[in-house]
Amino acid sequence: MHAAILTVGDELLAGDTENTNATWLCRQLADRGVSVKRVLTVPDELDAIADAVRVFSANYDAVIVTGGLGGTPDDITMDGVAAGFDRELEANDLAREDVERTLAAIADDYPDLNVDIAAEATLPAGARPLLNREGLSPGCVVENVYVLPGIPGEMKAMFGDIESEFAGSVVSAFLYTEEPEANLIDRLREAGSKFDVQVGCYPDREQEHNRLKVSGEDAAAVEEAKNWLAANVETVAGENADDA
Repeated sequence: MHAAILTVGDELLAGDTENTNATWLCRQLADRGVSVKRVLTVPDELDAIADAVRVFSANYDAVIVTGGLGGTPDDITMDGVAAGFDRELEANDLAREDVERTLAAIADDYPDLNVDIAAEATLPAGARPLLNREGLSPGCVVENVYVLPGIPGEMKAMFGDIESEFAGSVVSAFLYTEEPEANLIDRLREAGSKFDVQVGCYPDREQEHNRLKVSGEDAAAVEEAKNWLAANVETVAGENADDA
């Protein structure tokens, strides 16, 4: 499975909010063997959202969109997703029930809360609603595009409800070395070509070592490449050093 991640929000592009959602989602997908091929951040602009959704949906097995759900004027992600698929927006009964249930549960704490329930429960036509157990705005699935909230806690909970729908065949193994990155280039290239795997080197300044990552869809080839590198590189102990 090849996936793309689309994060939406002017605040992300302005640096007002750190884009932790993209990093978290990449890690979750990688742990499930999914290969993330693109991560893109777009502003709160309908055409930008629609264009990205249209292109990503056509080119990848799954697309995860986060951010821009709710009732404020800049929350137009659902509009953009609908436009990307040339669909209208329509009220969704399950989404409305979820919003009403949430509002009833918090009514005593927020007695003056004024929410446009119809707007919150409006999704692209034919979408499968994703209920929001940690917040107010529902998400949805349109074909291969998953639309999740931007609030990290809500996004993580909603992803947890659909995580079984993401699975791939990529496996990874890790080694750690204190050898300088520049000195490893030839051996990393040889390992990649010899075993048909991807080999990356990622410096960790705090731990004062380099993390070597071997990835591929053939578990046996990944293990052989890891063993070859272990025999040809001066390795040290490190977190996840034995994981594959």
